[in-house]
Amino acid sequence: SERHRHRYDFNNSYRKALEDAGIRFAGLSPNGELVEIIEIPQHPWFLACQFHPEFKSKPLDPHPLFAAFIHAALVRKLKAQNMKQ
Repeated sequence: SERHRHRYDFNNSYRKALEDAGIRFAGLSPNGELVEIIEIPQHPWFLACQFHPEFKSKPLDPHPLFAAFIHAALVRKLKAQNMKQ
C-alpha cells in the first residue's frame, strides 16, 4: 500500500471523458472507487499518481516510479544521441 498525505480524490464523473481522450486509469484503490494512477499510453512516459512515492523511496532502493522515470529519461537521451550521429 502507498502512503497518502492529502484529502483530494479524483472526481469519477470525468472518468469516461478522460478515458475517451486517451487517459488510462492504471491504478485504483482495492475497492475500485478511487483513482490512484493515470497514464497516457501514447506518451513515452506520462504518469500521475495520488500517493507520495518518495515516502517509500531510499537512495539505494528507489520506488519503482522513480526508477521507471530515470529509465525513460535515459532511453530518451540515448535516442537523441543516436539521432545526432
